[in-house]
Amino acid sequence: MRNILVTGGAGFIGSNFIPYFIGNNTDVHIINLDLLTYAGNLENLNEVKNNSRYTFVKGDICDRQLVESIFEKYTISGVIHFAAESHVDNSISGPEAFIRTNINGTFTLLDVARKNWMNTSFEVKDGKSGNRFLHVSTDEVYGTLGKEGLFTEKTPYSPNSPYSASKASSDLLVRSYFHTYGLNVVTTNCSNNYGPKQHNEKLIPTIIRKALSSQPIPIYGDGLNVRDWLYVLDHAKGIDLAFHTGVSGETYNIGGRNERTNLQIVDTICSILDLKRPSKNGKSYKAQITFVKDRAGHDKRYAIDASKLERELGWKADEDFDSGIIKTIEWYLTKF
Repeated sequence: MRNILVTGGAGFIGSNFIPYFIGNNTDVHIINLDLLTYAGNLENLNEVKNNSRYTFVKGDICDRQLVESIFEKYTISGVIHFAAESHVDNSISGPEAFIRTNINGTFTLLDVARKNWMNTSFEVKDGKSGNRFLHVSTDEVYGTLGKEGLFTEKTPYSPNSPYSASKASSDLLVRSYFHTYGLNVVTTNCSNNYGPKQHNEKLIPTIIRKALSSQPIPIYGDGLNVRDWLYVLDHAKGIDLAFHTGVSGETYNIGGRNERTNLQIVDTICSILDLKRPSKNGKSYKAQITFVKDRAGHDKRYAIDASKLERELGWKADEDFDSGIIKTIEWYLTKF
């Protein structure tokens, strides 16, 4: 049995990943380390809470003593690192938490892994040669795109918010531990995720929640910002592949090939809600769309080229946006 440390597993992506990973890897025991800040919710993990191959530990990835104790107690042979402050608006109003968690927390995990798995630079301890650290990151580290082109693994970093700058910093720390120490690391950079269990503050849950509660649906600026949308379980499958079969030291971009403007997103969701849960006043939910002041440093367009992951590891998204958004809306209709 392999003991795998998953950080931030009670968050949106982590809580979708853990049940998938346990179900598809019968030789793993997951230790989920999560501080349960506002974005973490143990109810998201009800399906595995009684599983003998799942253990929850409440704690901070910046707490080195705690992280060291987990490595020692469970003989950790792999790390899949989701834990991060990730809401851009919050990074603008309070960047300190992002620097602490995303940079210092990543450093703590990397350094404890290095000391547990390595004798010295490029000399792995006996029995630790298969141990791996997978770092989950974002396409926002690349900055913004014009109307054409895609982010590739070779796109220069150009972060534009405190959030994306903190994630770029953590990516570079991971890279440095590979080149300086020979630590077995892999990094994944994903596009915007959507699906069940996402925090209410994010765009798609906000649209659904505001629509159903007859409140204004807020859209930043002109609504023409473009994002590439990735269904969360497709992301989980990509991480699983990269963790098991990715090349050490490499980066893999995971994207859905589903570019949409925010206006297209809200229009699609309102149209589906009009059919599935018609408004009591008889009007379309589109009447609730309201434009609000744009976010500072708001990147115009993100889009990922996932061909490296597809070509080298055989990944393929199972959901396009049309199928994924219906599954997502149906889940939130039950929740709300």
